Amino acid sequence: MAEQQQQSPAEVDGSGSVPGGHPVWSSRWTFVLAATGSAVGLGNIWKFPYIAGENGGGAFVLVYLLCILLVGIPVMVAEVMLGRRGRQSPINTMRRLTTEAGLERHWHAIGWLGVMAGLMILSYYAVIAGWALNYIGKMAGGAFQGASADQVAIIFADLLSDPKALILWQTVFMILTLLVVIGGVTRGLGVAVRVLMPVLFVLLLILLVFGIQRGDFAQAVDFLFSFNYEALTWAGVLEAMGHAFFTLSLGMGAIMAYGAYMPEHARIGRTVLAVGFLDTVVALVAGLAIFPIVFANPSIAPGAGPGLLFVSLPIAFGNMTGGLLFGSLFFVLVTLAAWSSAISLIEPAVAYLIESKKFTRITANLLLGGIAWVVGLGSVLSFNIWAEKQVAGFNFFEFMDFLTSSVMLPLTGLFIALFVGWMMRPETVRGELADESGRVFASWYWILRYVSPIAVGIIFVMGLYKTFS
Repeated sequence: MAEQQQQSPAEVDGSGSVPGGHPVWSSRWTFVLAATGSAVGLGNIWKFPYIAGENGGGAFVLVYLLCILLVGIPVMVAEVMLGRRGRQSPINTMRRLTTEAGLERHWHAIGWLGVMAGLMILSYYAVIAGWALNYIGKMAGGAFQGASADQVAIIFADLLSDPKALILWQTVFMILTLLVVIGGVTRGLGVAVRVLMPVLFVLLLILLVFGIQRGDFAQAVDFLFSFNYEALTWAGVLEAMGHAFFTLSLGMGAIMAYGAYMPEHARIGRTVLAVGFLDTVVALVAGLAIFPIVFANPSIAPGAGPGLLFVSLPIAFGNMTGGLLFGSLFFVLVTLAAWSSAISLIEPAVAYLIESKKFTRITANLLLGGIAWVVGLGSVLSFNIWAEKQVAGFNFFEFMDFLTSSVMLPLTGLFIALFVGWMMRPETVRGELADESGRVFASWYWILRYVSPIAVGIIFVMGLYKTFS
């Protein structure tokens, strides 16, 4: 269909429109791929497989899936529902729905918190994604061929100690992100949905086959899926609860913004379940692809975070036949996962500037991308020049991570659950989920009102406790 402009912050991929002319995704699967692209990020690759293995394997996975159903899915349904009801950027959606519900203006904070959190996360996310871009060239160029653990550690340390190199790769990644979002939803985000995600899935399967053939697949399966209930502590349960919330990109405006393009006839519940399923499958398959390679080298201990991606895996790839090729593909995979998440972090703020401030898509992206890039310089310098500069025990990068992941996102998720569960008129909520059966709706509504706020509140409190204890 021809692109429509009425009541829309951006052109939308697909055909069809809702009453009032607001364009929508061509199908619910377009939304599924877009939301999955937002959800699938670095956490799926470097965090989930490791915390699953360290906290009881299959026992942790079962608890995690339960947490997805009781924490992640209910809040995500609520966030998508708000987006589809408001049909605007998260900020203007919350303004409209707050007025509609006859509530005080402070509920507008839900939209502002999400949009600001997304931009702040993008500022340091681009820095880490730049490391992955750098490693594509290093791996393909043979820098890790036959390298020892000490040599790989030195290569990583040299990268972190070089602010010029970090700024270069941060800039490259930010430009890639802006090029997609500047293209609009049809030519930009639509391409990311139709191309980047299938490529990511294919690369993941290729690496899985490589891990099965060249790695210790049996040990990886045992690490991830053996039911070790003794290893599953209450701390592990809280870890599962927290990851179930954060992995779905909740509370950062992206899901609400994408929900604004949901077709009226799409069943939100089933659509969100599909996103949760795909996000979990990617995390598990990533573990089955990564850990056989790690376990094939007995001198490498499995770990989470940057150490796994930028030290342990380069050692393993560099000492395996065909490892340089597949190692390069792996860092392409990491970059694609980061890229698909990054474009969703900036889009809600771009939509707001276009709607309310009459920016063009190009100028909105350049302004917001520039702000995120400048703020990201603080994270760059945290690894070198500013490494010793700390406030309250945080360097700049650590503070940004703490503020977003431990404060802003849980608060936004909590406010969403309270707003939809307690503040919106029940008949309005029921009307938006009219396609769901009475029993399904009643179960979701009860969980959203009584279980999700408590669970997200625990995530918030425990995040603060872990940081300051």
